[in-house]
Amino acid sequence: MGLKTKAEYIESLRKLNPTVYMFGQKITNVVDNPRLRAGIESTGATYEVAELPEFRDLVVTQSPLIGEPVNRFTLPPGSIEDLVARVKLNRALGCRVGTCHQRCTGLDCLSTLAIVTFDIDQKYGTNYGKNFTEFLKYMQKNDLTANAGVTDVKGDRSLGPKEQEDKDMYLHVVEKRSDGIVVRGAKAHQTGSLSSHEIIVLPTRALRQGDEDYAIAFAIPADTKGLIHVVGRSSLDTRELDGCDTGNMRYSKYCPTLIFDNVFVPWERVFMCGQTEFAVEMVIRFSSFHRQSHGGCKAGKIDCMIGTALTLMDYNGTSKAGHLKQKVIDMIHRAETLYGCCLASSYEGKKEASGTYFIDTVLANASKIHEGKEMAESIRLMIDVCGGFVADMPSDRDFENPEVGALLKKYLKGKNDVPVENRVKMFRLAEKLAMESADTISDIHGGGSPEAHRVTIFRESNVKNKIKAAKRLAGIED
Repeated sequence: MGLKTKAEYIESLRKLNPTVYMFGQKITNVVDNPRLRAGIESTGATYEVAELPEFRDLVVTQSPLIGEPVNRFTLPPGSIEDLVARVKLNRALGCRVGTCHQRCTGLDCLSTLAIVTFDIDQKYGTNYGKNFTEFLKYMQKNDLTANAGVTDVKGDRSLGPKEQEDKDMYLHVVEKRSDGIVVRGAKAHQTGSLSSHEIIVLPTRALRQGDEDYAIAFAIPADTKGLIHVVGRSSLDTRELDGCDTGNMRYSKYCPTLIFDNVFVPWERVFMCGQTEFAVEMVIRFSSFHRQSHGGCKAGKIDCMIGTALTLMDYNGTSKAGHLKQKVIDMIHRAETLYGCCLASSYEGKKEASGTYFIDTVLANASKIHEGKEMAESIRLMIDVCGGFVADMPSDRDFENPEVGALLKKYLKGKNDVPVENRVKMFRLAEKLAMESADTISDIHGGGSPEAHRVTIFRESNVKNKIKAAKRLAGIED
């Protein structure tokens, strides 16, 4: 089949039966829950745009593996053009949904495994590459979405995995059987796990000898027995449940914690088990791919924020205010710098031994550090331009109230030719873009902590060449 429509994607999620808890209650209907449906709609946009003529050439590509057209989110990059297209597609989607579309992490995992399973097989003669290739064919033929299970809960951060008093603080193997492995532990911040068909697990950190039980990578269906999704809180989440004060925003982001309560994984779904020295390669590859993904989608989100600021300038009658135009310009250059870093990391990519292309890690991490600072500044600038009603707009129910509704519409009107309802919707959008904590906090911590980005930049930079250049210019010969 190769490609799903959005309607087929939604229906495919209905066929799953995951174990889910939210706000202390067990959720039996994920797809129609308003809080979760808004997140599903975000991922649904990745299927929707594949059907639209203006996006199709960017989204749909040919798979050399199955010989069919596939959604780009199931294709590990096989060229520089593929690396560049990842960034452009993420920017287009970021602008379209104004939040996280939740599908890039699965592609980041697929791209990582396409490289590292080959490397493990080359050293040990294992069959992980074959396992992965069959899994990738399955993902492509059925146009599936995957979630990245990477971040362990970690327990005492001063201790390594095997040193923890409770060994479950890092996901690990508790039993090896002839037909597979049994794992236990938890993964945090699992963006879109209920919008996904598959959960792909990778290690969260470098590992050492003695950590073999923690050196695991595998994939399981999102409704596997023993896998529990506990949806985290986020600002504005109860508004989605109430169906009130959300403006016209139908897209959102949610981040469960995933508990693996003695989960069985068949051997054919295992992509690494015990090869500790390859854990760090998986971490570096995944985090770099994901930081490249962020540069595209966050630039797209800033595009949406710029549009919001300009529209409210029009609605408020401040379009000619020079100081506000300057703030919009500041937002634009932040988006383009972020985008430019990620395009550069793509154009500087290289072909790996497996045939999969990998990005320039220094440029990808530079983009992520830029994002961590400049997304917050872009939000501040948007709020500055839009005005104070971003913070305390009266409820939609107040506008509907027969006693005060008409008065509110009178006093909250801006320009005469702009319906007050439009102005209210735009303020709600600004509020969502600024205060959706599940998304705005990922600007800082998504793809790893800011310190991890800095460490990677220093480790991956060719500092010896920089020292050599400086000494040559100074006339120093070693």
